[in-house]
Amino acid sequence: MPIGTIRELGCSNKTVLLRLDLNSPIDPSSHLILDDKRFREHLPTIRALSDSRVVIVTHQSRPGKKDFTTLEAHAEKLEKLLGTPVTYIDSIFGSHARTAVHDSKAGDVLMLENVRFNAEENLTLKPDEAKKTHLVRKLSSMADVFVNDAFGTAHRSQPTVVGLPLVMRSAAGLLMEKEVSTLSKVFSGAPRPVCMVLGGTKVDDSMAVAEHVLARGIADQVIVIGVVANVFLIAAGYDIGKPSTQLIAQLKYQPEIEKAKAILSKYKDRVVMPESVAVRQDKCRAEYPVTKIPADVPVLDIGMDAIASLTQCIKKAGTVVFNGPAGVFEEADFATGTYELLRAASQVEFSVVGGGHTAVVIEKLGIEQAFTHISTGGGACIEFLTGKKLPAVEALEESKKIFG
Repeated sequence: MPIGTIRELGCSNKTVLLRLDLNSPIDPSSHLILDDKRFREHLPTIRALSDSRVVIVTHQSRPGKKDFTTLEAHAEKLEKLLGTPVTYIDSIFGSHARTAVHDSKAGDVLMLENVRFNAEENLTLKPDEAKKTHLVRKLSSMADVFVNDAFGTAHRSQPTVVGLPLVMRSAAGLLMEKEVSTLSKVFSGAPRPVCMVLGGTKVDDSMAVAEHVLARGIADQVIVIGVVANVFLIAAGYDIGKPSTQLIAQLKYQPEIEKAKAILSKYKDRVVMPESVAVRQDKCRAEYPVTKIPADVPVLDIGMDAIASLTQCIKKAGTVVFNGPAGVFEEADFATGTYELLRAASQVEFSVVGGGHTAVVIEKLGIEQAFTHISTGGGACIEFLTGKKLPAVEALEESKKIFG
């Protein structure tokens, strides 16, 4: 791989700065961590470093948010899952932190304070600027090597992500390595035909993915669902009703309609839109073909006809990349489209899920093991699929060139 791995790094009996992404949903009143999925995803990397002195650098939320807090609860949660002590240090690089790291021994795991408590970590900087920050200079002096396992922040150009690899021998953790290698396979070597299912509300991101994979022949077919589908339906000349049209305006996605028109003009045969939708009428689910959507109710899911045809498209694929729900899956009446399309995707030979809400649904359905890969980084995964170079990955590649 163009990025180093912990096997190549040789971390035995060394002090390892380990960048994780433990940013998790927290109950605002009790401050309890509501979901430990991100913790569990990092366990293999921490265990692989069991004969090292592991110093965890991670974050929770960002300044100004209600869940921007210390990491004491995170250390407790990780300790329970890991089954070995995790020492919480209420400092990032102060004398207390430096002493604790200096006095640690092989097998110890320490967690430094929320790195975003340091103002520099909240800046977006070029790598050459990031490596000169006080934060990077102090942290790098506390350890021998750096391991980045935080794929969820790989699209951020922040000091610990892009600065540390330029001043220390660095490598990807097992999760980062898995994310990069699996997502790279989508571009080269994935079983054909390749089908992309793009849904949810982040229309601009999905449009960028669609343009990239269609123009470069990466995807043989793009299925659009959710608000993404609504934008394509408008672009194709359908009236999707006032509430759904207003939602697109509220989200400031009108410019995406023109992009959808351009995509349809070039790749109409490779873009698949739902042929029917579900709406709420008299407090119940009602279905209509896209040619007869009522003017006064919002589109909340795809219809059963669409579910039948789209699941068939998915099942014919060799590879499926699934990102975003088909509707308001939080409501039982409008979860059918999302559930059924995901069940179909789980049966495909090579299946990748773009994290976020889609991953939550899969966990609820209990079909995680049926998928080849469920990404831990929604934003990072999307940027990767648009063909952009992720700053964290680029920094690890550069580190390998610098330090070997």
